[in-house]
Amino acid sequence: MKRFLAATATMAFLLAMCTAVLASSGGPEVSADEALSRLKEGNTRFVSQANVAPHQDAARRHETATGGQHPFATVLSCADSRAPVEVLFDQGVGDLFVVRVAGNVAATDEIGTIEYGAEHLGVPLVVVLAHTKCGAVTAVVKNEPVTENIGKLVAPIVPAVKGVKARFAASDVNEIISRSIEANMWQAVSDIYAKSPMLKKMAADGKIKVVGALYDIDSGEVHWFGEHPSEGNLLDN
Repeated sequence: MKRFLAATATMAFLLAMCTAVLASSGGPEVSADEALSRLKEGNTRFVSQANVAPHQDAARRHETATGGQHPFATVLSCADSRAPVEVLFDQGVGDLFVVRVAGNVAATDEIGTIEYGAEHLGVPLVVVLAHTKCGAVTAVVKNEPVTENIGKLVAPIVPAVKGVKARFAASDVNEIISRSIEANMWQAVSDIYAKSPMLKKMAADGKIKVVGALYDIDSGEVHWFGEHPSEGNLLDN
């Protein structure tokens, strides 16, 4: 009898796990371009103060709690409190798969999370969202003293900053910072492809699209840069 009960409990547990996985998979059933359009439309509403604040009621919470999550876009963004992703894109519960870290860097944890969104949740669009006046990039540009942990955190930003300083050595520090913020955005896209064979193949096969964008923390507007300028080379190498 005890063995029967144990076996029954095990089967029930496995069934519950399978149900949870199925509930969280399947994707949002939109294309990358459709997902991008949703984000652009949401940001337009945010900038014009015409937010509709979708999917934020009790019904939506219950729907996602029982039916799983089906986000239509993954956003790798900075942890800066002035860049609240769901707010600036006017989205709600279950709409976006958000990865936030200082400097919007793409290191192991961030890339692993993006892989989960692409493979298990079927998210078709990945946005690397930088923002103006980024403190992490500024710290690297100014070579400010930081703790050991912060130093490791911002290490992926260093190549982008070095490249900008080499090309624009005569520029003032504010221009260096602005250019480095954009360069770091592209660095993150490049790192995603370089460190994730899975995401690289999915992009090459047209299953996902990875784009760069820059959020202006003053105007509220997101400026879209599209795919990496060297997308073809990144996917071929």
